[in-house]
Amino acid sequence: MTTLSPENSLSARQSASFILVKRKPPIDKTEWDSFFDENGHLAKSRDFICVNILERGLHPFVRTEAWKFLTGYFSWQSSQDERLTVDSMRRKNYKALCQMYEKIQPLLENLHRNFIETRNNIARDIQKLYDKDPLGNVLIDKKRLEKILLLSYVCNTQAEYQQGFHEMMMLFQLMVEHDHETFWLFQFFLQKTEHSCVINIGVAKNLDMLSTLITFLDPVFAEHLKGKGAGAVQSLFPWFCFCFQRAFKSFDDVWRLWEVLLTGKPCRNFQVLVAYSMLQMVREQVLQESMGGDDILLACNNLIDLDADELISAACVVYAELIQKDVPQTLKDFFL
Repeated sequence: MTTLSPENSLSARQSASFILVKRKPPIDKTEWDSFFDENGHLAKSRDFICVNILERGLHPFVRTEAWKFLTGYFSWQSSQDERLTVDSMRRKNYKALCQMYEKIQPLLENLHRNFIETRNNIARDIQKLYDKDPLGNVLIDKKRLEKILLLSYVCNTQAEYQQGFHEMMMLFQLMVEHDHETFWLFQFFLQKTEHSCVINIGVAKNLDMLSTLITFLDPVFAEHLKGKGAGAVQSLFPWFCFCFQRAFKSFDDVWRLWEVLLTGKPCRNFQVLVAYSMLQMVREQVLQESMGGDDILLACNNLIDLDADELISAACVVYAELIQKDVPQTLKDFFL
């Protein structure tokens, strides 16, 4: 067992402090522009900006540009001219990848059975998307979305296509104007979050650490989950695969959580603390009704229309609690 330093404990209390006071307004365009000098270099530190994003969030008018820094689309050290060059390069590279795909598509169809199956899965998933707002206005272009998903699948050898990627990609198409931006932001997002949302890379580890965290912080609940509720935690993999997006009441809430995950604040693998906080929402019901695994899963699936700020605040409080305890080395290594 390892006791964390007083400095880290103070940092954790500061990270959770915004639950105790009214949250300041999100970073708007005027404030965001003030973070840069006349050449477009950041005049504020990356850490300063990320802490403010954690505590306050981003105004919709700022989100697209800020996410290009958070994902790695742009370097934090770049100038305005350098960013224009990078964007032009990414546009050209995307066009080249599209041309490559058109050339090799017949080969993929003939030699790779998985390609045909995945292409059909993507087409089915895309058709399931509800593409209109309450007024009937079309939100997304399904054909463009399908093309970008197929290209992403062909180009990404590690993060194979999985159900849920179509919904995630849709949110990137809604955020930006051009297809090359949608494609590259999604690729960088997957790289940043692969250890949380990609099944064949990190989801199992997240579920194991969630169980470890429950055992450490809430042994009574853990005992029930290991007994009558056996298998419930391992069945929560959709939370991570969909990056929690189905739990929220609006796209803005999804973007709000995702941008916090991209900051790396207040700690690494914050998504597991988010999942723990969601489980705590059903804890009393589970214990009072002595629920079994299937009923626990149903209760968790009924966690919808959540408020992102409230959930982030709750997870920060869990972090503040965790970091002040005599933490097992496995948890320390995972979160810190």
